[in-house]
Amino acid sequence: MNDVEVVDEASPETVREVEALIDEAARRDGQSAVSEHGRLQLRGGPRPGVRHLLLRAGGEFGEGGDRGGGGAGRQPLLGYAQLEDADPVEPPTGELVVAPAHRGEGHGRRLGRALLDASGKRLRVWAHGGHPAARHLAQTLGLSLFRELRQLRRPLTGPDAPALPEPELPDGVHVRTFRPGADDAAWLALNAAAFAHHPEQGSLTQRDLDDRKAQPWFDPAGFFLAERTGELVGFHWTKVHSAEQLGEVYVLGVAPGAQGTGLGKALTAIGLRHLALDRGLPTGMLYVDADNHAAVAVYERLGFRTYEKDLMYRTET
Repeated sequence: MNDVEVVDEASPETVREVEALIDEAARRDGQSAVSEHGRLQLRGGPRPGVRHLLLRAGGEFGEGGDRGGGGAGRQPLLGYAQLEDADPVEPPTGELVVAPAHRGEGHGRRLGRALLDASGKRLRVWAHGGHPAARHLAQTLGLSLFRELRQLRRPLTGPDAPALPEPELPDGVHVRTFRPGADDAAWLALNAAAFAHHPEQGSLTQRDLDDRKAQPWFDPAGFFLAERTGELVGFHWTKVHSAEQLGEVYVLGVAPGAQGTGLGKALTAIGLRHLALDRGLPTGMLYVDADNHAAVAVYERLGFRTYEKDLMYRTET
């Protein structure tokens, strides 16, 4: 019998176990089953609306459950899922991963059903990479395809790289880099306004920003802010994946009042040139929703092409 324990906070030992499981599965699958956001939510204590689901062999969690601390006698971790219920309108969002050596034993179904129970049968769940096994699990759980997030890539350097565009800023706009601490509040306000339609990004808090600033990849020199008369009107936050030698258009946002002015295109060009010319990275990447046809067309004109897809499934209720 394998039971699923649901906790609001993962102990440091459990965090290490879960991260090792995520990394092992990523090596097998070629992509992480838990997003960067999910990994950040796992660490650093309890988070509002976030729960962790732990599946161990035999349903054994050690004395005192996950909060027991010592971990003596714990059974191996077979699977992990995370549920975030922070959006006041949309159903909770889940991610899950099963240890590669224990797949095909029904553990994915157990975690999926536990997510459904914990969410009150209102669930959205990511299948990163859209692997066939994940699609089959979604069908088994009665979930329907809801969203397709594409990862696009393009060469930045080398003979096959398309020409990098020259940035053309709107009149009165200048660009500078992010100042940690001094720009936090203004950036959070701009991010919320620019992504009011996108709750995952638009709801970022100071704690979320601090989490990202604490990561080894964070570099304010690659975080560009556009200002007009002292007010932030846009930004392009780039990210470098050093191990993969990838430069990412991490987040690009424009204030509602500055949209349609060409600012987004100019900020994209500034970030790509930084990744290519300042950092010397061979490949650029970004994520975009498949149904955002205007954005997909812009990025394809810049030489980006679909590399892989993440799929989100949801309940029909």
